[in-house]
Amino acid sequence: MLEMLKEAKKAKNEIANLSTEKKNLGLEYMAQALKHNKKKILEANSIDLENAKDKITEVMLDRLRLTDQRIEAMAKGILDVINLKDPVNNVLSEYHKDNGLLIKKVSVPMGVIGIIYESRPNVAALCLKSGNVSVLRSGKEAFNTSKVIIELLKEGLVKAGINPNAINMVMDTSRQSANDLMKANDYLDLLIPRGGKNLIETVVKNATVPTIQTGQGICHIYVHKDADFNIALKVIENGKCSRPSVCNALEVLLIDEEVAPSFLPELNNLLKDRVLFKTDELSSKYLSGVKATNEDYDTEFLDYIMAVKCVKDVNEAIEHINTHSTHHSEAIITKDTNISKLFVGNIDSAACYINASTRFTDGGEFGLGCEIGISTQKLHARGPMGLNELCTYKYIIEGEGQCR
Repeated sequence: MLEMLKEAKKAKNEIANLSTEKKNLGLEYMAQALKHNKKKILEANSIDLENAKDKITEVMLDRLRLTDQRIEAMAKGILDVINLKDPVNNVLSEYHKDNGLLIKKVSVPMGVIGIIYESRPNVAALCLKSGNVSVLRSGKEAFNTSKVIIELLKEGLVKAGINPNAINMVMDTSRQSANDLMKANDYLDLLIPRGGKNLIETVVKNATVPTIQTGQGICHIYVHKDADFNIALKVIENGKCSRPSVCNALEVLLIDEEVAPSFLPELNNLLKDRVLFKTDELSSKYLSGVKATNEDYDTEFLDYIMAVKCVKDVNEAIEHINTHSTHHSEAIITKDTNISKLFVGNIDSAACYINASTRFTDGGEFGLGCEIGISTQKLHARGPMGLNELCTYKYIIEGEGQCR
């Protein structure tokens, strides 16, 4: 891995100074390589699926599984990045000092970005467009799929005349390789962990390389007493059932006690055959499920499981969310604009929704392209991280011999 990191660092300046046209050409050939080699990708994916059988849940197997349509979507995501504005070398601000100095604040790439991820390496497209070198370390469940995809992406770079060391793969999926990346200060400028709670906590606690805390989502939907029930049912179903294995899926439902007797039977009829409800004392009267434990309100289930709690009012809902949330995405369903303002003004999460599903917390849905991750911290990025969040800035000062 050390030699790979050295080559990645060598490529840093070259990639940072690529023209927009050159980067876009690379992205075009990268997408073509995926589209023209679906069979090769699917063969590798079938090996990973077979190896993972009986080791991970069916929901997580579906997250790992690739199809023709998913590969097409991956390629389209890369092509979509072509149409996004180049984030590099933009003048963020400029001003003249009284002494004649012209001071410019200019966006520049981070440099070499390490990404520890579970499944797909299409995040490399965002790294290239933002002038960064990527070092990708896959989870063991997706290793064969990732290896083939990265080989194809590198072929696309070579065809475009770009240094293939712009994209790199760590061939070791052991814990040691992750630990080595966490300490690779001489080579990495940023490390982004994309995965489960244990991975993220380990990286945040142990890394000496600057990191972004991403991913874990204990997302809440709060149904206020003045909610439109039809909207609430639709949003809850989408939040929990559209894709339960992702970080923006609904995990905890809060509902005002006043409307629980009228709303929860409707919810039960809608979802009882698809979702396991974990209930508190009041909701257990109307929902078929099992009794919730305290731990359930701090669990990212990533499955067809949902914890339910009845609250007295919006203030108790806010208190519960800020106590148990991972600061990812929260939603309120209400027709009362004063209550929705109170809710979003007091929720300390990266994304707050009013009468809409938390499933929209996604770089593509926000118009950012295929996001690098969703930051649940406040510095330097928060929420879905697109091209701009993969850049830092430097000051360029122009003078005519001024001395202090």
